[in-house]
Amino acid sequence: MLAGFVSWPTEDATRWKNAGYREGRCVADIVRDTADRMPDKVAVIEGQRRLSYAQLAGQVDRLAIELKRTGLKPLDRVVMQLPNSIEFVVSFLALMRLGAIPVMALRAHRYSEIKHFIDASGAVAYMVPGVFHQFDYRQLANEVQGACSSLTHVFVLDDALPGQHALGSIIDQAAQSQASLLDTEGATLDTVDPSQVALMLLSGGTTSLSKLIPRTHDDYVLNARLCAKAAGFSEHTVFLALLPLGHNYNLAAPGMLGVFYYGGTLVIGHGTDADQVFALVQQHRVSVIAAAVPLITNWLNSDAASRFDLSSLRVVQNGGAALAPELRGRIRSQWGATPQEIYGTAEGLINMTRLDDPDDLLFTSSGAPVCDDDEIKVVDDEGRELPDGELGELLTRGPYTIRGYFNAPEKNREAFTEDGWYRMGDYVRKRGRYVYAEGRKKDLINRGGEKISCEEIENLIFKHPKVEQVALVAMPDPVFGEKACAFVVPKPGKRIEFDELIGFLKSQRIASFKLPERLELVDHFPTSLVGKILKRQLRDQIAERIQTEAAAHAARN
Repeated sequence: MLAGFVSWPTEDATRWKNAGYREGRCVADIVRDTADRMPDKVAVIEGQRRLSYAQLAGQVDRLAIELKRTGLKPLDRVVMQLPNSIEFVVSFLALMRLGAIPVMALRAHRYSEIKHFIDASGAVAYMVPGVFHQFDYRQLANEVQGACSSLTHVFVLDDALPGQHALGSIIDQAAQSQASLLDTEGATLDTVDPSQVALMLLSGGTTSLSKLIPRTHDDYVLNARLCAKAAGFSEHTVFLALLPLGHNYNLAAPGMLGVFYYGGTLVIGHGTDADQVFALVQQHRVSVIAAAVPLITNWLNSDAASRFDLSSLRVVQNGGAALAPELRGRIRSQWGATPQEIYGTAEGLINMTRLDDPDDLLFTSSGAPVCDDDEIKVVDDEGRELPDGELGELLTRGPYTIRGYFNAPEKNREAFTEDGWYRMGDYVRKRGRYVYAEGRKKDLINRGGEKISCEEIENLIFKHPKVEQVALVAMPDPVFGEKACAFVVPKPGKRIEFDELIGFLKSQRIASFKLPERLELVDHFPTSLVGKILKRQLRDQIAERIQTEAAAHAARN
């Protein structure tokens, strides 16, 4: 087993295997097995391009061989930062087929985060798009390669610089090759151990930069299978992917891998405007969309639905932050689809409302675990289990929930109990198997599903020479749910402007979604008797101020 991975107890692993939770398949086998059953079925569509399951499986095998020829080998970690595309799908599965381990970075990540992922994982390779959305990832790759001794390979999808692998050409070569594996000289791939680490997801970064979440082939196949079952996936499912495929939500909860498990079709979309989305629904007879609060809110408030045929749309999934009951009801009344809430964690546990739930559960709950052997309990601050209906922290363990972050013993002592329960860090109420999420215990801002670590951004703002004290808090937002507001006490005689602060933070090269969207200058912070900043008072203060401003704006108009 990969060094730094925390295994499940042997007794649990044996029990889960006997219960059928361990299929003994690697992630790439999902596509190969579906291709054997229905080779001509369309697996993935992007624009005018489409691949059948047979074509996809063949390209995955051939690309895995080509990547092996460049020097990649099983257990090599590869930071993967490709945008949603057929190339993402083929590259991800090819790494799985090879037995290499992708570390799933997101498009917004920059030097600070990427260097951390490479250093923390020991990655030897980095996959990037080239120039994408006016940002040059090739230059970023060169910079991190100069700073990270383990990084020996850079794969660039388009217009690689000298010394970088032309990933696009490698993929094209693999796609055009008609040679079988046996007919290709030196083309052998080892069998991948399904109990081995398959990929590394990113934690929400609750205390600083993200921790690495190692998921095995066995547990991740189960994750995709059970989530897709709860969503009613079948070979008739047409799933529209708009959010990043590198996110656990769109990757396997149920996401892309859930589609492939049951033989459905994945449609990759590139725009989130209501007209663009509904046009794809009509064109491809989309039956399921995975979305988030800001997108759903904008679509419901648009008149675009009246211009398109949405009769194929069966389910609209929401993840990242709870969707208000009123909006869930509007999904059904306006589009004739069923809202499905998905609440969980990249560390494992996924809760989902069921499509046949009664309205009180469908419209208000955060769902129930997708696996009968998912253990959940709600505890108080002393770790004592609470009865149903009382507010406390959610703890979990089960057949697809990790027992530790990668190579992080100190973090593991904080996040996991001695007997293997994972502390979710969320306050919930439990009623039977259904949970109702009510907020965070950890100091995070949830900006439309993207998690911002207050401590990380506060530490960066503290570096500004004009800043004496800083507190980052969540402020309410009608579209994203929450945005970041920075309260700053300037140093004596100094004043800092909002644009100045943002420019300083951009120079720290962090993801743009982490930037504060409001600055409040104050003389001092409210504190407790022991000197702790009372952030709740700051959150109440900014919420009241925003409400007052909105009322004044409405009165003027």
